Amino acid sequence: MAKDLSMCRLIDTYAAVLTEKQRSVLVMYYDEDLSLGEIAELEGITRQGVRDAIKRGENTLLELEAQLHFADRFRDYSDLAQKIRTYAKNILAYADSRGYTSQIKNSAQGIVEAADELERFVGEG
Repeated sequence: MAKDLSMCRLIDTYAAVLTEKQRSVLVMYYDEDLSLGEIAELEGITRQGVRDAIKRGENTLLELEAQLHFADRFRDYSDLAQKIRTYAKNILAYADSRGYTSQIKNSAQGIVEAADELERFVGEG
């Protein structure tokens, strides 16, 4: 079974709606990179049981994302925060090189900090 690593993002976003067994198995499979056999041994179930739990969990995650698009939105917000941070740092560098007022520097630094805060907020989603 080939791993779709975008599942990690979906697990992070929607883990609370999965059953405990699905969440546990998906985390071991995707985040901890354990094999089906290793998970089966840890969980006391068959490899087929592990595979079924993974497939059910994946289907649940994919259906939720298709309806809600939360994971995509979080990724987009994170990308936007990175762009804002980059532009603000460019302003800071330009202001430093040109000897601009502290007000411009402070405003640019405030933008960087706001982008950092947005990134933390999105990361908690």
